[in-house]
Amino acid sequence: MEADRPDIAAQFLRFLETEALGADALYILGDLFESWVGDDDPNEHYAWVKQGLKKLTRKEVPVFFMHGNRDFMIGDDFAAETGVQILDDPVCINCHGFEVLLSHGDAYCTDDVEYQAVRKMTRDPQWQAMMLSKSLEERLAFAEQARAASLAHGGKIDAVIADVNPDAIQQAFVAADVNMMLHGHTHRPAVHDLMVAGRPAQRIVLGDWYEQGSVVRWNDTGPELCVLER
Repeated sequence: MEADRPDIAAQFLRFLETEALGADALYILGDLFESWVGDDDPNEHYAWVKQGLKKLTRKEVPVFFMHGNRDFMIGDDFAAETGVQILDDPVCINCHGFEVLLSHGDAYCTDDVEYQAVRKMTRDPQWQAMMLSKSLEERLAFAEQARAASLAHGGKIDAVIADVNPDAIQQAFVAADVNMMLHGHTHRPAVHDLMVAGRPAQRIVLGDWYEQGSVVRWNDTGPELCVLER
């Protein structure tokens, strides 16, 4: 979500106030915000989203959040203010009897070497502490520069390189010992059936919310990747 796209925030807030109220839990797999420079950012647009999350958690709906490549600086103050619980990436959960590996997904885009180098740097606690020591204005300026660089980088690399690497996906399945994975990041919503170590597996990819909402509804019968029309 970003300040110049209030329609996205409006749809997300409607989702929190309606369907999400009946959920056993809500999992947000990163990139909830277009950028996040620290929990001290007074951005009014972000404040509305935080208030919506707080209302939901106060209704005793557990909300779990995983860092994305745009909002990896979300910290403990945000969690305390909204009531959300921050998850490691990746993490395994049991969802209606299904063992599922959750991830933002960018760690599996290993063919994009330049991106992975930036990811490693920005996830370093020392780098983050250095950034948080700067003024809010300096951090906002850095975020704008980083966004422009990201757009330029994305425009010049092949779509295959920007997607997940099949070997990295296979390794993640084996390491977690599961046959189901859910992630976002690539903006390529789909359900992929594959074989891992001789057994069937499924990888579900969430879409972005630029044109419509993208959610996975999960019940005792399994998952369903759905589009929320705006």
